[in-house]
Amino acid sequence: MILKNFNNEISQDLKIKVLDFINDLDMGHKKNYDDFLWFLNNINYQLLPIIQEKACLTRNKIYGNSVFIRGLIEISNYCQRNCFYCGIRKSNDKVVRYRYSQDQIISIATQAYQNGYHTIVMQGGEDLYYTDDILKDIIVKIKELCPGIAITLSLGEKNKDSYQNLFDCGVDRYLLRHESASNNHYQKLHPVDMSLANRMNCLHNLKAIGYQAGAGLMIGSPFQTNEDLATDLLFLQNFQPAMIGMGPYMSHVDTPFKNQPNGTLDHILLLYSIARLICPKALIPSTTATSSLDKLGRLKALQSGCNVIMINLSDLDKRQSYTLYNNKSYLGDESHEYLKLIKSDIMKAGMIIDFSVGHNIEMKGNNNG
Repeated sequence: MILKNFNNEISQDLKIKVLDFINDLDMGHKKNYDDFLWFLNNINYQLLPIIQEKACLTRNKIYGNSVFIRGLIEISNYCQRNCFYCGIRKSNDKVVRYRYSQDQIISIATQAYQNGYHTIVMQGGEDLYYTDDILKDIIVKIKELCPGIAITLSLGEKNKDSYQNLFDCGVDRYLLRHESASNNHYQKLHPVDMSLANRMNCLHNLKAIGYQAGAGLMIGSPFQTNEDLATDLLFLQNFQPAMIGMGPYMSHVDTPFKNQPNGTLDHILLLYSIARLICPKALIPSTTATSSLDKLGRLKALQSGCNVIMINLSDLDKRQSYTLYNNKSYLGDESHEYLKLIKSDIMKAGMIIDFSVGHNIEMKGNNNG
């Protein structure tokens, strides 16, 4: 259990100490593991609005009030992995499996580009069908048909040569959530054929190659403790990912964790805000899981320092089959059909919608391909 004292009253002296910690982060001061653990053990819900405000001010100083829009294509729900929390895990025989063809992916991407999208995110399980050559053909064709478009991949762990091959043909960004920087916790979430060491090696390879490399985690995942979260915050501070993909843990009925409770909205809002202060230049999406947890989740995430929204461009029947967790907001909250609703939330947050490529402020797009 995380943030056990979050809803408890704390003394005025302790409030002042916690705010001093937040001010230190806001000024760019580095913290160690013990510092982060102390903060997580003592943070109180009454201080959340103050932290959210600081996170938004930090974001706006760097990126202005833009919310960068990405077009998301969930290309396949086949996966060779058996992560204990995931609804499309290999062992779930209740999933209606699908994968898009090369032509289908290219068609969706080019249609999105014609509709104004300038970043396409291709996300999927670790589907061995998509070899480097197949992905290269897709990427090169999209880049050819859509001048100036940015491409983000989120397709799991690969060897360094594969990452290099994909970068060389024009991929700009790669999101690979680390899920937990604590080895003990990571092993509780994954089968024995997966290791934190390999996940971290992948992330460091991505960064070394030149990708805008993204990490991330679930907040409130099973067996997660403040000690685990402190390790995650220290990792984010040291790694400084170009993107941070975070969301609340959401259970799925066909997984070993089906009876585990979902994450808490205030907890994910706190971590969005802290992530913004720790990694001020990161692109931080308001994730679909946050919208699925609470109907105001997207708006509140924007009010906590987030500055990216991914719009689901997949066909409706495919969205219904790409269920990493139950009650996914695949229609109404994060879909192209409801763009007006999304624009309304962006305006309520005092921000503007931005369909540009929206690169990390410190990085440029990939000129390969």
